[in-house]
Amino acid sequence: MNAQTQRLSIAGPAGAIECAVDAPAIDAPRGLAVLCHPHPQHGGTMNNKVVQTLARAFTQLGYTAVRFNFRGVGGSAGNWDEGAGEIEDALAVVAAFRTDGQALVLAGFSFGGFVASNAASRVTADGATVERLVLVAPAASRFDMAAVPAHTLVIHGEADDVVPLASVFDWARPLALPVTVVPGAGHFFHGQLPLLKSLVLGAWQD
Repeated sequence: MNAQTQRLSIAGPAGAIECAVDAPAIDAPRGLAVLCHPHPQHGGTMNNKVVQTLARAFTQLGYTAVRFNFRGVGGSAGNWDEGAGEIEDALAVVAAFRTDGQALVLAGFSFGGFVASNAASRVTADGATVERLVLVAPAASRFDMAAVPAHTLVIHGEADDVVPLASVFDWARPLALPVTVVPGAGHFFHGQLPLLKSLVLGAWQD
C-alpha cells in the first residue's frame, strides 16, 4: 500500500499466510483491524482496492491494519477450501497479531465479508470481544453470513450486480440491521472509494 507497509508470513492451518501490515502514525495504536479480501477464485487478493481503502481508513483511525491472502493466494500456502478453511485463516491472523486485551475490528469485502462475519462469531463464542464489524458488499447471496451485532457497519452499492442489494436486505432484515446504501455504486465501488473511506471514518464518530 505504501513504502511503510510491512510484508511478512505467519504460520496458518494450511501453511504460511502472507500478510501486509500498516501501522498508524501514533505510538500506541487503538487496536487491531484484520481485513478479509474478496473471493480467491475470482481474482480476490489482499491488494484489492476496496481492501486497501479499508486499510487506509483504519490506520487513519489509529488501528494497526493487517491484510492477508487466503490459502492458495499469492504467497499463502494451501488450496481453496470453500470458505471453511478461509475462516480458519482469518482466525489464525487474529491469533498471531492480537495482544491480550487489544481492541479488535474485523472487516471484509464481498466474500471477505462472509469470512469476517463468521470469524467474529467464532471469536465471540470463544469468550473474546470484537469491537466492531465492517462489511462492505458482503456476499449474502452466495454464502451463509453469520448473525452479527447491531452496531455492525454494512455498506453496499445500490447498483451492485455481483451481490444484489435485495439479498443483503434479506439477510439484514431479521437482524434489524441497518444497511448504508451508496447510490449508483457497483460492487467494486469504482469512483466511490473516497466516499467508502469517509463512511468508515464517520462511523467512528457516532
